[in-house]
Amino acid sequence: MRLLDRYLLRELLVPLAYCLGGFLIFWIAFDLLGDLERFQAARLTAGDVVEYYLVTLPEVLVTIGPVALLLALLYALSHHARYNELTAIRAAGVSLWRACLPYFGVGLAFSAVVFALNELWVPRGQEQGERILNRRESDPAAESRRARWQRNVAFHNEWHRRLWNIGLYDRDTGALWNVNVDWELENGMRRRIAARYGIYTNGAWVFYGVRQLFFTPQPEPRWETGETNRLELVELSETPSQINTELRFASLEGTRAAKRARLSLREIREYQDLHPTLPEAARRKLATQFHARLAEPWVCLVVVLMAIPFGAPGGRRNVFAGVAASIFIVFGFFFTQWLSLALGMGGHLPPVVAAWLPHTVFGLGGLVLTWRVR
Repeated sequence: MRLLDRYLLRELLVPLAYCLGGFLIFWIAFDLLGDLERFQAARLTAGDVVEYYLVTLPEVLVTIGPVALLLALLYALSHHARYNELTAIRAAGVSLWRACLPYFGVGLAFSAVVFALNELWVPRGQEQGERILNRRESDPAAESRRARWQRNVAFHNEWHRRLWNIGLYDRDTGALWNVNVDWELENGMRRRIAARYGIYTNGAWVFYGVRQLFFTPQPEPRWETGETNRLELVELSETPSQINTELRFASLEGTRAAKRARLSLREIREYQDLHPTLPEAARRKLATQFHARLAEPWVCLVVVLMAIPFGAPGGRRNVFAGVAASIFIVFGFFFTQWLSLALGMGGHLPPVVAAWLPHTVFGLGGLVLTWRVR
């Protein structure tokens, strides 16, 4: 790494740390004021509140990361331009593109971090936060209402034509109580099991306190019944992960998660595989969300492309006007992104176009403006 690269990185990373820290403090303080009564009603301790914000921190970082990167870039570039440092760098034979290479590297690193957070931590952060909010519940009867427990779960595997009805389900361990599973066998008979308890272990479902029913509905009904204390069914391909994915999709209808669905690419693919006969509208929404998840991390690189042409030009100019214009354009990008995804969800744009159109338009615009910088 050149000495120049280290200098430019140092001048960027310091304001970037301040921007991230400032946004985090502002965000947490604002959220704490809004949710203070909720925390008090849940009887959370100070440690619980700190833990709550730690588990929900990845989602906050994904939201504020691009904006913090934009402001830090504008500050660093304006500082260099004010003292004609970029002019001196270019006069030494270093092109603007080469000089800005560290900024593109930071943008790509931020994109990778956003992708990792979205796939590994953000989808679970909200569930873990709800569990923290409910951990001080004093009513033992309310245990089943906690985020980890789910009553009356209906899980339909359309691909293998199996229907699960679960009285009580533990999201953490995958344990089932009062479970019924119904499916069709290869010989045309239907098999139904009713178990008091079930657990997924070593790649197979094991049920306890089982009653079985084999029957042929047509042409003449025929029944065979049986009971056993323990039954292991390797042929059931469903996993607790798939059931959790089904529950996450179901919860999007009536919670704040519906406003900005935080679903991983794996969960979306898993849900599509389990439901190959989804209605056209549902398939379109899932495809739009899938491509939106792929496109979202690249916002950080688009931010770099839009910051350079407004922060890098030297000479006599109004620095404030350039910074304000860049911020205005970036927020215009976020509005266009929201509008494009809404059009994709509604079927007015193809999913790929809806997800990638804002990135393409604003990214190319940033490239052209950077190319024209003198």
